[in-house]
Amino acid sequence: MSALARPGQAPVFGERELLAHIQQIRQPVHLVSRIRDGAIGVASSTEDLLSAGCRPLGTLPPLYPEWLGDRSFGTAHNVRFPYVAGEMANGIATTRLVIEMARAQMLGFFGAAGLEPGQVERAVDELSAGLRGTPNWGVNLIHSPAEPELEERVAELLVRRGVPRISASAYMTLTPAVVRCSATGLREDGQGGVTRRTHLFAKVSHPDVAALFMSPAPEELLTVLVGRGQLTEAEARLAARVPVAADVTVEADSGGHTDNRPLVVILPVMLALRDQLCRRFGYAAPIRVGAAGGLGTPGGVAAAFALGAAYVMTGSVNQMAVEAGVSEQAKAMLAEAGPADVMMAPSADMFELGVRLQVLRRSTMFGPRAARLYQIYREHPSLESIPEPVREKLERTVLHASLEEVWQETRRFWEQRDPAELDRAERDAKHRMALAFRWYLGRSSRWAIDGDTGRRTDYQLWCGPAAGAFNQWAAGTFLAEPAGRTVVQIARNLMEGAAVLTRAHQLRTYGLTVPQAGFAYQPRRLT
Repeated sequence: MSALARPGQAPVFGERELLAHIQQIRQPVHLVSRIRDGAIGVASSTEDLLSAGCRPLGTLPPLYPEWLGDRSFGTAHNVRFPYVAGEMANGIATTRLVIEMARAQMLGFFGAAGLEPGQVERAVDELSAGLRGTPNWGVNLIHSPAEPELEERVAELLVRRGVPRISASAYMTLTPAVVRCSATGLREDGQGGVTRRTHLFAKVSHPDVAALFMSPAPEELLTVLVGRGQLTEAEARLAARVPVAADVTVEADSGGHTDNRPLVVILPVMLALRDQLCRRFGYAAPIRVGAAGGLGTPGGVAAAFALGAAYVMTGSVNQMAVEAGVSEQAKAMLAEAGPADVMMAPSADMFELGVRLQVLRRSTMFGPRAARLYQIYREHPSLESIPEPVREKLERTVLHASLEEVWQETRRFWEQRDPAELDRAERDAKHRMALAFRWYLGRSSRWAIDGDTGRRTDYQLWCGPAAGAFNQWAAGTFLAEPAGRTVVQIARNLMEGAAVLTRAHQLRTYGLTVPQAGFAYQPRRLT
């Protein structure tokens, strides 16, 4: 912007002058038509238009990045911007990242998935102390069908500690744990409405799952929770009047767990579903629907808001932030990625179900090696039945250890985590094989976090095409430098750029010929 002329009062029609007006989004802009030839231009003032040979066509008021989403989002969550840094698992979305977002008047979720409850509680301690009295932060609760007791324990912790916001992810159905988080603390506000103690976000990619969170909690689950003493009768009655989640994040093609759906297809479907269910249940306040997946550039963010998103949630791009909990080696690998440098690979948490997640393909062999493990799992009934040549290659090129060594380490892990898994493995050889192979899938993420240089080619880095798009956009700017990639600068520049592109689109709809450069925004340090 510093290289562009500052807008003056006289109408302008040239490309350079038009660009200055487009990027001055916080000033009103007046569209004018030149009387002699009908050319459309812009002016910062309507004074003396006739003497300048122009007539007015219309006025665009100031535009702020804060205004791109649903205004109720900021009110409900005590934030300035309709922007959320999502919950990258294994603590990759660190407490430091969440604190920085909160201090910048945005929202962030700590990545609790994959961590022990004790680790999650320590993170809650840090967040509570670092953001004393500030409610605009939250923690992730991930659906754990293979470990329902772990999900229950984390939910119990979040409820007991009064975590103000919870983002529920990877759910395929409602569980008592997530309904408890939603309904605990519900009360009437004295005017017939219902207020929440805990604000539940639900990250979804399938309309059937979205409908569960957009509807009131099922009576049978509420009855179970009341019977356990985990909800009061009053909370259960109020839960029947509100949706399980008042904020539903539609996850399109993203890093990690994803259905690879295009945002332009799935978001309108979810918005229509929201409208249908709001009418059916007669909610006093509408459900806010946000967008996630593919949001690595201002154009992607602007498109999400143009489609009707109440807020945006980013993920892949934040993994490259200074505050992200992955090694510098991993961040460097992500910084080299292009939009096509990703692939789908088996997930550790839902390995036996065949669930896949999106990971970085460039500079790492994790994806192909994980796929090979799943193929072997599908083709053989047990570890002992794996043919010797296959076994030898697997141990040498993937595991870098014998299957017996892997199983012994796996056994020690589950003895601490959940001994019931070992009991099942004794009875079910197929499950024993799955646990052994999940050792590699779980460790590969830890190697990337710790920066284990000896296992660099095995790094598992959750990553969507947005990371590559971000790298291309940031090239040659301060955001290309590792030290410049703070989570707040990434967020502020994506939002600022989205506002600039929105202004350019508005002007074009009035008939102005917007220079192509008007749809480009170069990152700059924002305060």
